[in-house]
Parts: sequence; structure tokens; C-alpha cells
Amino acid sequence: MGYKFKMTPVAVRQLQTIERVRATVQLAVLPPVVAEQLRTQAHIRSTHYSTRIEGNRLTLKETEQVIQQGRLFPGRERDVREVEGYYRALQQVERWVAGGQPITEERIRKLHANLYSGKRARPTPYRDGQNVIRESGGELVYLPPEAGDVPGLMGELVAWVNQSRRDLPIPVVAGIAHYQFETIHPFFDGNGRTGRLLTTWILHQGGYDLGKLYALEEFYVEDLPGYYRALVTHKHHNYYFGRDQADVTPWLEYFLHGMAIIFERVAAEVARHTQQEGDADGLELLRPLDPRARRVLGLFAEREYIRAGDVANLLGLSPRQARQLCSDWMAQGWLMVADPSRKGRKYQLAAAYKGLIFRE
Repeated sequence: MGYKFKMTPVAVRQLQTIERVRATVQLAVLPPVVAEQLRTQAHIRSTHYSTRIEGNRLTLKETEQVIQQGRLFPGRERDVREVEGYYRALQQVERWVAGGQPITEERIRKLHANLYSGKRARPTPYRDGQNVIRESGGELVYLPPEAGDVPGLMGELVAWVNQSRRDLPIPVVAGIAHYQFETIHPFFDGNGRTGRLLTTWILHQGGYDLGKLYALEEFYVEDLPGYYRALVTHKHHNYYFGRDQADVTPWLEYFLHGMAIIFERVAAEVARHTQQEGDADGLELLRPLDPRARRVLGLFAEREYIRAGDVANLLGLSPRQARQLCSDWMAQGWLMVADPSRKGRKYQLAAAYKGLIFRE
């Protein structure tokens, strides 16, 4: 099945901006620790803004505390679970991309399950009944396709994504997939978050991860009414009375515009931290450290000490695994015990590594 859209001059200009920025960032050389810190902050922003779209009440700082410190907020347990679930699902997307795993219906359903349960959760079945999108006042906004049509529509979407990524610019494929997924609304809940994760998945898989330094969701939150308006491509609220055959060019222009803006912001941030001459000593220190160690280094951007629990929260590990890693890193010489007490054990950076951390 094909989807109706045109490559307008506006869309082409946005694509040109995206490609220009992509090439610029690919040529930039960031200090490795800086890159890891920026990636961590991008993951936090992506989690915060995507859940905020759905009404999550945690602030950006509180989201960071949930992800990096495992902090709980009494009275906002659901908000905490949403943040934990989204961050977990985002990590799953990155593992699939790193492993070269293709996009399939089962993995999309598994992605949805990650939002609500642990990594071992079974894939969520598609909805078996009708769901309705209403305004807060009860007014009908959108009536998605009937449950019986969902499996066929999702099969068509996944087949189209995997075929079109060979023939169309990846940002176009990601934008159309975002729209169509939300139009199908295959689950009873969590469709917005899953659709935005699918968008990220397609972009990263297609080479548009930009070093994993961006959060498209930030653009949507800056004008939520505009985001929702862009998704409405036909005046009739019923899927079968126009939405199924709608021309999605206006949405595509909106999507590419937002992507271009976010990419340009990343380019500006990268320019601030681009590798300067004289960093050879720092690179030599970092070379033996694996990706997990480099991510944990980023925790020291805002604190002098960390605990094994912080490592466990950031990397999605058990407390035992985190303690073992900390022991291994002490043996490597870049981590030191600051407080040796059994219950309150804290770690700090070895002196040689402290100069690698930037603080705003």
C-alpha cells in the first residue's frame, strides 16, 4: 500500500537542511566524554518530552533524577513508571539498531510492552476493541479503524517501511510511519509514545541518529496544539471517511521542519564542544574504557560522587552487576572509593580523569 504525499519545495528544502547538518555533525570530532554526556542528556530529554506530551507531570530535572538516581516521587508513581518505561523502551530500540535487527510487527508490540513492563514482557497484542480519542471536554476528535482491520493495516505499514527505506529519504519514511502508526492506533493506550519510538527507530536504523544527540519530541512539546493539528490531515473524524485516503503532505512538511530545527540545534551544540587540539592525553585515557564506562563518566558532570545504584539505574543493571562493574573500574584505575562504608559506599573519579568532564 502506498501513502499519499508530495515532495513539495518546502519539504525538499527541509531535507536539504537535514542533510547539510547531518554531514557537518558527522565530520565533527567531539571529546568522547562530552559525546557521552550529550547523548545521556538527549535520552533524558526524549523521555521527558515524549511522556509529557501524554500528560506526565514530572519536570525535566525530576525525569533526570528518576533515570539516573532511581528517585521516587510519592503521589506521582504513575509518572515515574511512565518515565522508567519510556527510557527502558528507548534503550531497547538502541540495542535492536546496534544488533542490526529489522523492524517487525512483533518487535513493535514488544516495544509497546516495554513501556508498561520489564524487558522480559511479552509483546502486547493489538487492541481487540474500538478506542476513541476525545478532547478533555468529551468531544470526539478521532475514531480509529476497527480492531479487525488493525493487523492488516500494521502488516502493510511495516512492509511499506522496510521497502520504502530503499527508495525514499529516511526522514520521509520516518515521518510517514509516524503519521500512519498514530492513524491506525493499534493499541488501547501508549500509541503516541510507541509511534514516536518507532520514528526514532527508523531514523537511527537509517543512519540519521546524529550521534544519538537529539530529541525530536522537544519540538512537538514547544507547540503541542500545532503537533496535534498537523496530525489531522482530513476534516472528518472517522478513519473510514477520509483519513484512510488522506494526503499527508502537510504533516510531512511539519515533521521535516521540526527535524531540521532540532538537527540545527544539535549542530550548534556540537560546535560548542568540537574537539580542539591538545586533547591527545584525554583520548589516551579514554581508549581502554568501554561504552558503559564512558556513559557512567557522564554522571560526574553534575556530581562529585556516585553510588552503584546510580550505575544500575543508568545502565539498567541489577545492583549486584553494578557493584561488580564498579569493582572492575576501580581495578582499571579510573574510579576510586570515596566512602568505603558498606551501606553508603560512594565513588569518585581518579584525579587524572577529572579534567575530562565539562560542567555547564
